[in-house]
Amino acid sequence: MALSVSKQTCEVRELVLRNKPTHMLEISPKGTVPVLQTREGQVIEESLEVMIWALRQNDPEKWLQPEQLPEHGDEFSMFDLIGRCDVEFKPHLDRYKYANRYHGVDPIDHRTKAEDFIAELDLRLSNGKWLFGGRPALADYAIAPFIRQFANTDIEWFSHTPYPYLHKWLNQFLLSEPFLSIMEKLPVWKPGDQITYRY
Repeated sequence: MALSVSKQTCEVRELVLRNKPTHMLEISPKGTVPVLQTREGQVIEESLEVMIWALRQNDPEKWLQPEQLPEHGDEFSMFDLIGRCDVEFKPHLDRYKYANRYHGVDPIDHRTKAEDFIAELDLRLSNGKWLFGGRPALADYAIAPFIRQFANTDIEWFSHTPYPYLHKWLNQFLLSEPFLSIMEKLPVWKPGDQITYRY
């Protein structure tokens, strides 16, 4: 989404992780996605770092500049919230969504613990349409995909949860141009294929 908004033209390679291409492992031995290799040869291996790199090239919608309002916080607050999502929410999301990958975990217990962060976001959103005010910022597009995963794990249960502001925020994210613009499914890439450019 950040690559699209910042209008960075990229060669896109859709992969199946159980069959990782040699070139991917050569530039990024840890073998996880996303991987971005810049024209200068820099390799960026984390989603948030890819987003920041793209937005530092061009940030027309000012995702890196949240509204400076007392009730929402500043850029430091935004990166703190993103970091807390990664540390406080995502481990519970993983154990809720992929409980079979972990020994002896109770997915409902982790769902309940994840709700602490959900409730905090809902309270924050009671003060504005987006996490940092009246327009979206990096935090919205960095955090919303994980909330989407949480919701989709048991959509029937989630639809009845008492988080009205978060529900509205998630729905507007799902209908946003940055999200819709990147949802096209691409064929799996293999060496020798014609180059696919996006954004």
